[in-house]
Amino acid sequence: MATIPEEKLDQLVSRWETVQSELAAGPDQETYVALAREFAELDPVVAAIRELRESRTEQAGLAEIIADPGSDAEMAELARAEQEELSQRIEDMLSQLQVMLLPKDAADEKNVILEVRAGTGGDEAALFAGDLYRMYQRYADLKGWKLEIMSASEAAMGGYKEIIANVSGKGAFARLKYESGVHRVQRVPETESSGRIHTSAATVAVLPEAEDVDVAIEDKDLRVDVFRASGPGGQSVNTTDSAVRITYKPGSAEEIVVTCQDGKSQIKNKEKALTVLRARLLERERERAAAEAREARLVQIGTGDRSEKIRTYNVPQSRVTDHRIGYTTRNLPQILAGDLGELVEALATAENADRLERMAGSEEPAVVRAGGPA
Repeated sequence: MATIPEEKLDQLVSRWETVQSELAAGPDQETYVALAREFAELDPVVAAIRELRESRTEQAGLAEIIADPGSDAEMAELARAEQEELSQRIEDMLSQLQVMLLPKDAADEKNVILEVRAGTGGDEAALFAGDLYRMYQRYADLKGWKLEIMSASEAAMGGYKEIIANVSGKGAFARLKYESGVHRVQRVPETESSGRIHTSAATVAVLPEAEDVDVAIEDKDLRVDVFRASGPGGQSVNTTDSAVRITYKPGSAEEIVVTCQDGKSQIKNKEKALTVLRARLLERERERAAAEAREARLVQIGTGDRSEKIRTYNVPQSRVTDHRIGYTTRNLPQILAGDLGELVEALATAENADRLERMAGSEEPAVVRAGGPA
């Protein structure tokens, strides 16, 4: 049975009361914003704690009825049935509360830099990369997020060799982080006359958008090149040196190259390229920290391993399989239409179960994990 020390629950309720009082006192704007954010995280947790404690009080009352020799036999039997049902509800409440108290990933509330690239499979891989991008575009629409293309390289037969987009909205990284990795499709290409099934792949990278305070970049480590944009882009895009390529190479570290050429403005293209660069640097640091912590499985589920196949889309059988958790569903059309909720929930549940197992017996203070996939 799941257990949570009562003193931890008392600490959370006490902190909720303190934050509520401090908010009512009318603090300055900066303090108010911080307190309001903390209150929003604590409020559902405290509500769950109160519901749990009310159920335990009810459970104690039922136990008294059952133990009382003077109780009516029929009443005692009803109490036993109700107590059994209530015990299961309390166990479910404790499990849910444990998930709410998991340490929060600091990046979960960040916006996302989404990168989709064609992998093995030639033109078919580029078409599949386009399918994946549109899947995420529709998912963003369903979640009410804003999606903006930052850079795109279209393929001759359609789809994309590479496309990079910014996704902004509440909980964007918390839900999209499970998509990082190699995605594989099995289907008959339109150009295949013999009807043979081909396998092609695309890679997806989901990076938390970094702020200036997250990543320090020295100007001396940057080389900025400007050039004329290529491909479709509308009036003036292809006639001026608006495209920007930023090469980042600090000392002996591996260089990172980011190109942006979608906009007409060289300044805006540079800003977008720097945004992508910061996100890649932040993700590099996150991966390094995770490797040091030796949380290999958590990294694989939580942020994806971009060198390994994570999911297969089998079109003839309308089947999608996520290989990290062995999860299979046969609603491929709905998933490609952006209905990723089922997959995200399965991955989030697996991640939380893994984290709870790792934290079993830990005496570290509970940290509120606000929200989470829903």
